Amino acid sequence: MTDSGLTTPREADRGLSRVRPFDPARTALLLIDVQNQVFNAQVRDSDPYFHARVAQTVIPNLQSLIARMRHVGGEVMYTVMENLTRDGRDRSLDYKLSGFFIPKGSWEAKVCDAVAPGEDDIVLPKTSSGVFNSTNIEYLLRNIGIDTLLLTGFLTDQCVDHTVRDAADRGFYPICLADACATYSQERHDWALRAFAGYCRIMDTAELLDELPRGQHSKQGE
Repeated sequence: MTDSGLTTPREADRGLSRVRPFDPARTALLLIDVQNQVFNAQVRDSDPYFHARVAQTVIPNLQSLIARMRHVGGEVMYTVMENLTRDGRDRSLDYKLSGFFIPKGSWEAKVCDAVAPGEDDIVLPKTSSGVFNSTNIEYLLRNIGIDTLLLTGFLTDQCVDHTVRDAADRGFYPICLADACATYSQERHDWALRAFAGYCRIMDTAELLDELPRGQHSKQGE
C-alpha cells in the first residue's frame, strides 16, 4: 500500500491487497471447463503451447488441488460447456454466434479423465461464459455454506475471468490459482491475471497447498 492508501501496481497484479484468512470447510475448488472439448490429445498439433501448458502444469496442479481438497473435506465442483437440449436452442446468443455447440451427454462435454469427478461431486453444464449466468451455482454454494472459491481451468481470459468478477460481485471470496489455469498464449494469460487481480486473490498451487491444513476432515453434513 502507498501512503495514500492506494494499492501499488505490484499489489494489484497479484491481488495482494485482497489477502484474508479462509476456512477450507467453507471453500470450494471449481474446475472451469476442464473437458474434452477444450483439452485432449487431438489438440496437441493444432496448439502446442496450450497443450504443453495444460499437460505439464495445469493438470498436475489440478490433481494436487483435488487430492488436498478431498483430504480436508472441501468441496470439489466442475463446470462444463454442454447443451441442455438436442438442438442447442438453450445456448446464449454469444455461444450461438461463436459456433459453440457441445451436444448433451457427448464425449466433448465430459470432464477430462485425468481430473474426473468423484461420484458425489457436482458437475454443472453451462451455456454461457459466466457460470453464475447460466447455472444455479450461487444457490448451490449458499446451500452448502461456501463463501470462498478456488478458481481454476479454462480459459484464463474468458470463462475464468467472467467467474472471478461475478463471484466477487455476489459476495464470494474468489482465489484464482494462476498455475492451474490456461489460455492460448502466455501473454493472454498474464494480461488476464493483471486485468482481474482487483477482484480476487491470485496464488500459485504450492502457495495454496501451504495454507490448507494437512489433517483429514469430513465434508459439511457428513
